[in-house]
Amino acid sequence: MSENYNIIVIGAGSAGLVTAYIAAAVNAKVALIEKKKMGGDCLNYGCVPSKAIIKSARYVQELRRHKEYGVNSVDFDVDFAKVMDRVHEKIEKIAPHDSVERYTGLGVECFQGEAKIIDPHTVEVDGKVLKGKNIVLAMGASPFVPPIEGLDKIKYLTSENLWDLRELPKRLVVLGGGPIGSEMTQAFQRLGSNVTQIEMQDRILAREDDDIAKFVIDRFSEEGVNHVTKARAEKIEVVDGEKILIADQGGEKIRIPFDEILIAVGRKANTDGYDWDKLGIELNKNGTIKVDEYLRTNQKHIYACGDVAGPYQFTHTASHQAWYCAVNALFSPFKKFKVDYRVISWCTFTDPEIAQVGHNESSAKAAGIPYEVTTYGIDELDRAITESEDYGLVKVLTKPGSDEVIGATIVSHLAGEMIGEFVTSMKYGIGLNKILGTIHAYPTYIEANKGAAGMWKKAHAPDWALRLLAKFHAWRR
Repeated sequence: MSENYNIIVIGAGSAGLVTAYIAAAVNAKVALIEKKKMGGDCLNYGCVPSKAIIKSARYVQELRRHKEYGVNSVDFDVDFAKVMDRVHEKIEKIAPHDSVERYTGLGVECFQGEAKIIDPHTVEVDGKVLKGKNIVLAMGASPFVPPIEGLDKIKYLTSENLWDLRELPKRLVVLGGGPIGSEMTQAFQRLGSNVTQIEMQDRILAREDDDIAKFVIDRFSEEGVNHVTKARAEKIEVVDGEKILIADQGGEKIRIPFDEILIAVGRKANTDGYDWDKLGIELNKNGTIKVDEYLRTNQKHIYACGDVAGPYQFTHTASHQAWYCAVNALFSPFKKFKVDYRVISWCTFTDPEIAQVGHNESSAKAAGIPYEVTTYGIDELDRAITESEDYGLVKVLTKPGSDEVIGATIVSHLAGEMIGEFVTSMKYGIGLNKILGTIHAYPTYIEANKGAAGMWKKAHAPDWALRLLAKFHAWRR
């Protein structure tokens, strides 16, 4: 027997859940299929558990800094098993938001099992045949594991099985210097591991401007992280029970013994196991599903969103895309909307955090976009000084001769909370003059944004007007 639906959604991560939610909210008949865990990567393996362990690690680091806050001595002992218990408690507390029960209550029919796409309108799951006017592909992505000799001979960690650890590794190798690798490097170092982070490029956080990345790199060094850059992992050996990573660093072979290794070199779209040629759906070279500006595949009634489509691998962009998928699928050809990527922000949750929206200097130069730079040091911010968090920078890119923001990067404590003002600024065309003219509560971290706007205003004050004012005030005396 078969059932007919307005939309069949494959994947119950952020993209799939939001698609199903929106479709159900307008009384469409929706089927939602998930083969693993509801909530997908973000809830179970990514955003939620990583931020939970980062908080525990930050708390430990604050205890180590006790003398900065007038506390002479602190006695503490990290119970790693309890740290991981807390991580799973937070997953369980958030899980009802993404549960089968909740979505069933919203009117979505949920199916547990692997979806098999029989033809462009038919999906089979657990022996049931589902017919759909539209299909939304939201299968997400998985950790990419590079072909390293000997890796398959040991049990290695990825962002998916990292959360099963019960004992803190004494020596941890983190392979990868991007956001995930850097977040976990700092967290485990703070919890007590001796972490070696390995990166193929000149430095970690390669997409950030040099002056921004330096704040994090210097902090990592202060905390004892061992960085090995310009190095390629080649082989893993086990000698007398000890695991050793062999890496090539400029032609020199270096040997790094370890207890656990975390692979964090990127993610790949979950597109294996489907006959895309038979379905008439084209993939991009990186394995993601090729979509147009309406998020349609070659089959115009089949849409894709989230990590499986790209180009961004963020929970918030997956949710953003999901709205377009749901609305375009349900209301096309009467009404359809082009997906809007003009203002996308993101945050790397190291300490200090790095948050960005729009261009930084590196991307603006690569795109040939002219810009002016204004900076404001967090070491000038009163609130940061009172909390001994006066470390970082607000960096704003504007159009030459204009207060129009084309990008902003903040490296600071709470940078992820502070970036929102610049997101709104870019989204709705609010320039630095209006940010400067807005009352910000004192003392707060977001005042740093106003500080940057003030620095821009000072740099663009017309000399002729200042000279005229000097004469005016002299006359008034």
